Amino acid sequence: MIGSTLAAVGVVAALVAGITGPWPLLGAALAGYVVGWPVAMVVAGRMR
Repeated sequence: MIGSTLAAVGVVAALVAGITGPWPLLGAALAGYVVGWPVAMVVAGRMR
């Protein structure tokens, strides 16, 4: 769930920055998801 949240944040940040092409927006979404994966692992580890 945190990956999808950070992917959306990446897309919104790209749109605010004026990026409107589909590939850069997909790249921003992918970057947010990739950043969200380690964050999710850290949060899951601390919940144990």
